[in-house]
Amino acid sequence: MNPSTQNRVTDLNRRDILRIGVAGLGTVLGASALSGCASSGRRAGIAGRRWRATDRVRVGIVGVGGRGQAHVRELLSLEGVEIRAVCDIVEDKVALVQKMVVDAGQSRPTGYDRGPTDFRRMCEREELDIVYNATPWQWHAPIAVASMENGKHAAPEVPAAMTIEECWQLVETSERTGQHCIMLENCCYGQSELMVLNMVRRGLFGELLHGECGYLHDLRDIKFSDHGEGLWRLDHSIHHDGNPYPTHGLGPIAQYMNVNRGDCFDYLVSMSSKSRGLNLYAAEKYGPDDPRATRKYALGDINSTLIRTINGCTIIVMHDCSSPRPYSRINMIQGTKGLFEGYPDRIHIEGRSPAHAWEDADAYRAEFDHPLWTALAEKARTSGHGGMDYVMNHRLIHCLQTGTPPDMDVYDAASWSVITELSERSVARRSAPQDVPDFTRGAWKTTSPLGIVTV
Repeated sequence: MNPSTQNRVTDLNRRDILRIGVAGLGTVLGASALSGCASSGRRAGIAGRRWRATDRVRVGIVGVGGRGQAHVRELLSLEGVEIRAVCDIVEDKVALVQKMVVDAGQSRPTGYDRGPTDFRRMCEREELDIVYNATPWQWHAPIAVASMENGKHAAPEVPAAMTIEECWQLVETSERTGQHCIMLENCCYGQSELMVLNMVRRGLFGELLHGECGYLHDLRDIKFSDHGEGLWRLDHSIHHDGNPYPTHGLGPIAQYMNVNRGDCFDYLVSMSSKSRGLNLYAAEKYGPDDPRATRKYALGDINSTLIRTINGCTIIVMHDCSSPRPYSRINMIQGTKGLFEGYPDRIHIEGRSPAHAWEDADAYRAEFDHPLWTALAEKARTSGHGGMDYVMNHRLIHCLQTGTPPDMDVYDAASWSVITELSERSVARRSAPQDVPDFTRGAWKTTSPLGIVTV
C-alpha cells in the first residue's frame, strides 16, 4: 500500500467505517476515493443551486458580542432585512441588540438566552431565511448544522469548522437539506482582493502558478484579555499546534485559482516554529513567575503550511498571532505574466510594468477596480474592516433577495476550514503530507468559476 493510500485509509477509519460497516470496507478501498481528489460517490451537489428569492430577508443571529453587533449594524443598514431573532448566553447582550433593532425602526426581535444551546430552540421556533453565527470557533459548525436542519441557510463566521468531521457534517447537511452554508469570509470582499480577482479573470497575470497568504496579526493583548475573544482564543494556543485561522488569507487565493471550480486542493504539509511569543509577552506584562508566563503553549509562533492543487498550483499559508508585527494577509498571486503582492499593494506585469520594477497598485484601480466596489465604495468606506464587511453583507443579502447562488458555498467553507486540523496533523507527524478531502466529490471538474458580478 503506497503512502497516499495509507493516508486515505486513516481518514476512512475516522468517518466511514462505522457508517458503512466493516463488510463494506473493501468496496470503499477499491473505489476511486483512494486516488487524488476523485469522487467517492455523489450526492446531489449544492454548488450553484439557486434559492427561493425573497424581497424580505428574515435574519436570526447567534452570538452578539463585538463581531455579532457589527453584523447587526451592517444588516440594519440594508433595505429589505428584518432581524427577527437574537441569541446569546449573555442576557444583557441580547437586550442591547433588541434595542438596536427597535431603534432602527423594526419590531423587537425575539430573544434567546437560556444557555449555550438555546440556538437550537431559536432555529426550531423562528421563521427565518438565514442564521448568522458569530460565536467562538467551536460553536460555528453545530449552530450551522442546526440552522440547516431546521430549514434555514447558515452563515457562520470564520473558520466554519474546526475538524475534518465537522467539515463533512456541514457538507452532508447542506446537500441533504438543500440549505446553503455560506462562511462569512469578509476578506474575499476587500477592495484589493476583488480587484485582483478581476485582473486574474481578465488574464493579466497569465496562467496562475503560486500564491502566498496568511493571517499575521499581533493578538497577544487580545489573547490575554479577560473579555471578548480573550475568553476563548487563548485556549486554542494552549492545546493545539497548526494553523487555527487559515481562511482570511486562503479564501481570496482559492478564488483566484478556481479551487472547487476547476481545481481542487490535493495535499498539504505543515511546520511550526518554536513557541516563545506568548510566554515573553506574559512575563513582561504580568511578571516572570505568573502562571500565564510559565505555562506551556502548544501553538508555535509561526506556522507555515504548503498546499498543492491537483492542477499543480502551490499555496503557502502562514499564521502568526504571537509576535510583535504589523498586520498582513500577504495576498500574493504569481502567474506566468506577472504578480500582485499585498501589504503594501504592488504589481508587476511583464510588458506593461518597467522591467524588474514594481508599480503601485493604485495605478491600476481605475481600470480594474471590481464592479462591486465601483458601485458600493461610498457606503462601504464607513463600514467595518475597510468596507469589506458592508460589501460582503450587501452581496449576500442581494443573493437572497434575487435567488442568486451565493459566491461562497459549503464546499468552500469546508475546503478552506479543513486546513486547521490537517495542518495540526501534519505538524504532529514531522510535516507528513496530509491529503485534503474533496468535499465536492469530483464536481469541481465541471463547476463554473466565480464570475465578476455587479450590484
